[in-house]
Amino acid sequence: MTDTNTTMMSGDKSAALDMHTILAILIAGSTGTIAFDLFGQAISPGLGFANLAPVGLARSLLGALGLPNGNPAGNLLHLFLVGLIAYPVGWLFIAKPIIAKIIPGLHWVIASAIYGVGLWVFAIGGVTKVAGLPFFLNFTGITWVALTGHTLYAIVCAATFVYLNSLRAK
Repeated sequence: MTDTNTTMMSGDKSAALDMHTILAILIAGSTGTIAFDLFGQAISPGLGFANLAPVGLARSLLGALGLPNGNPAGNLLHLFLVGLIAYPVGWLFIAKPIIAKIIPGLHWVIASAIYGVGLWVFAIGGVTKVAGLPFFLNFTGITWVALTGHTLYAIVCAATFVYLNSLRAK
């Protein structure tokens, strides 16, 4: 894995796709997804804000693409393909190295927050449009809860990579 156990981003090393990295991806994706869903489906509505419906968005996308779009398919897309695999892979192999090249020395918390905003733009700005939903969901309350949720996901996911790397370095 890359040198993420330091507080600053390092762009000179690439992550190796070995069993440790694959396990780290799944763990980081799990913690990020738990944080995202806990915030978006429990904390936010508990505070009187919008309730995120990521499975509903996944189902809308699948339906728009002519694919099976029942609850099992929506959960598979949101929880497994996106939350556990795609987003942590995107951080480790794409966003982190690019951000490290563009802004060397940037703290990983800030870099991961930038990644979270990118995830939000992708999901709420792009996927919603493809799914036949309004662009950025018409900037309603769910839009801003989704911004917070995606940013939280990215920070928790990156923090998990940092933590796992610190354990491995011992």
